[in-house]
Amino acid sequence: MYDYCIVGGGIVGLAAAYAISRQRPGARIIVIEKERQLASHQTGHSSGVIHAGIYYAPKSFKAELCRAGERDTKAFCDENGIPYRTPGKMVVATDDLELQRLGALEVNAAANNISCRRLNGAELIEMEPAVSGVGALLVEQTGIVDYAQVSRALASYLTAAGGEIVMSVGVERLEERSDHVRVLAPQQSWEARYVIACAGLQSDRLAVSSGMDVNFQVIPFRGEYFALRSDLSGLVERMIYPVPDPALPFLGIHLTPMMDGALTVGPNAVLGFAREGYPKFSVNPRDVAAFLGFPGFWKLIAGNISNGIDEMKDSLFKRAYLEKCRKYCPALQLEDLQPYRTGIRAQAVSRSGVLIHDFMFLQSKRQLHVCNAPSPAATSALPIGRMIFDRLHGAK
Repeated sequence: MYDYCIVGGGIVGLAAAYAISRQRPGARIIVIEKERQLASHQTGHSSGVIHAGIYYAPKSFKAELCRAGERDTKAFCDENGIPYRTPGKMVVATDDLELQRLGALEVNAAANNISCRRLNGAELIEMEPAVSGVGALLVEQTGIVDYAQVSRALASYLTAAGGEIVMSVGVERLEERSDHVRVLAPQQSWEARYVIACAGLQSDRLAVSSGMDVNFQVIPFRGEYFALRSDLSGLVERMIYPVPDPALPFLGIHLTPMMDGALTVGPNAVLGFAREGYPKFSVNPRDVAAFLGFPGFWKLIAGNISNGIDEMKDSLFKRAYLEKCRKYCPALQLEDLQPYRTGIRAQAVSRSGVLIHDFMFLQSKRQLHVCNAPSPAATSALPIGRMIFDRLHGAK
């Protein structure tokens, strides 16, 4: 029998295994991943940003975990020889209304104890000549890293400490007994004293099949990116973000230098018709039937119809996408946007139609399900792993 089983080989599951192996040396730990590679879904399709946490409500899980995660991620990379960069981030205001919102964002950053610097239009242009705006907020500690590489380093630590990783096996359900949990997959099973489920895009389904009380559903949202032509990879030095609109659920399209040298533009946030279908126009009938039959989906759509149409337009028409980019980077042309990988966000939605923006957990005596791990989950993975361990044993 194993002491701990972690279902899901993304960065959150691997960080939980890492935390356990450090807190309980000698514990028997197994990670079970349904894909052939670790970090195959949200972790491996992320923008790679090490967030500072300026957007998040003070005292929220997001804010507290992000601040700790930014420090921990960089320290882990330093300890394990993983390259990362800290180019910083500019949040750019393009009109007077956005300047007012920028001021509110600066107050929020101060409440989260995050250092940032206000720039006027001249200072912005001096630092980033290709960017157009009337002011900006500079967050110098924001970084970039390859989270798939971080995940592999976490996995290496686990196996060096005696842990096991099983690939290409999909767990179907968990059966909790008085002193252990049976982990059931097709033609295979395991037993563990505790199970941590980090199933990402399938988190609600695994929780339901395992007997948890689930009052939400994961609805997939596609984040579609472009990369700028290689000769434009040095167009900006820093990440360039728009000022978020509080009426909209996502941050908007931004420019991000990547560790592989690419400069990406994106993402949008368009409803996905397949939880794990990355090519454009992917459709999974089971996934579509699930959200069409969920009352929270229709309430969400009713409250965001205009934004949804706008995002769909950006997805279908490259020129509409370009116009969002040109708001703060006016020199960009249609031919500058080259294909890049797509990500899919596992967005938990309540039955009342509310997007759940913070981390969410379901727990019994021997199971802990990470049911919503939105951005900045990758940044926050190491402190989330420690918190999972603490929560699991705090319930004893």
